[in-house]
Amino acid sequence: MTKEQFLSEMKKRSYIVAGSEMHLHMHEMSQRALTYTSEINGKYHGPEELRRLFFELIGKEYDETFGLFPPFSTDYGLNITLGKRVFINSGCCFQDQGGIEIGDDCLIGQQVVIATLNHDLDPEKRGNMSPAPVKIGNQVWIGAHVTILPGVTIGDGAVVGAGAVVTKDVPEHAVVAGVPAKIIKII
Repeated sequence: MTKEQFLSEMKKRSYIVAGSEMHLHMHEMSQRALTYTSEINGKYHGPEELRRLFFELIGKEYDETFGLFPPFSTDYGLNITLGKRVFINSGCCFQDQGGIEIGDDCLIGQQVVIATLNHDLDPEKRGNMSPAPVKIGNQVWIGAHVTILPGVTIGDGAVVGAGAVVTKDVPEHAVVAGVPAKIIKII
């Protein structure tokens, strides 16, 4: 399976059967991602070199407005899309097979987890997965230790408080916090 075929299947939210061609492709590409993240995380790199490595990892055009504090982890890499002036703080883990889109002027706090796959609830099919993309709008601030679950959209200008677990869409300009995240106020 090619990267293009896989990404097309992810856009359709195709069910991934354990051991299938799609599943094997994910494992193959995780080795590619590990090569890049090991380099990113394994020694000091200046900001320009970090940006170069990160944009090679995600297969997108270099953007000098991007900032990253390692370590960073992802298990695919090629299904991450970033806007301008995005900053990702240290210790973040992105499971991007299902797709992660981050808008302009976003701040991603320390140790944020973004998940885009759910395993099947049936114990007999537990190795199978369903992808669902995560979309983060423009000017969003994600606090430290936040977990964003598959299929969530976070609206423009929203704030997600530290430690929140985001299980549902967040409206524009909402401040959410808690487990599960609930609206605290609209700004």
